[in-house]
Amino acid sequence: MRKRSKYRPKPVLVNPLGYVIESLTPVTRHENFLLDLKIKNSESMVSLMQGRATKADMDILIAMSNVTEALHQMGFGAEYQDVCVGGRIAILTIIERARQHGRFTPTGPEIQLLNLLMELHDAQMDVITVRDIEKALALVKFKIQYDKDTIKLAKVPEATT
Repeated sequence: MRKRSKYRPKPVLVNPLGYVIESLTPVTRHENFLLDLKIKNSESMVSLMQGRATKADMDILIAMSNVTEALHQMGFGAEYQDVCVGGRIAILTIIERARQHGRFTPTGPEIQLLNLLMELHDAQMDVITVRDIEKALALVKFKIQYDKDTIKLAKVPEATT
């Protein structure tokens, strides 16, 4: 049997200098991306508050929570640990209630915690660079892969509305 090689080809960048310059630009310079992200997050939150949230809406809120937590761990908004933990607990509670009742129904305090989490996420997006968001997404992917403290999208039940 032949020994398996350790060689793994690395991806080749077409424009390495452009990649470096793009990585150093703030996310706020990409207004279309930022606006689309904020609209998706807000639509999911409104759907949740109106009681008509679907699994896709919860997936968006979970992804927002995971990225916010990763950016928090990287030092962006480090003083807002209570907001990150509270938002995570609120999402987990909503998901558990959906498993029991078949609908995503938040309570008043959970809505307040999620609003604070979304506010922190928006503030983080205003100060980070493209490279920071790449690092945060890599951290989220690593944590999901190795069962760390992130909320997995696959564990969210389908809601029956």
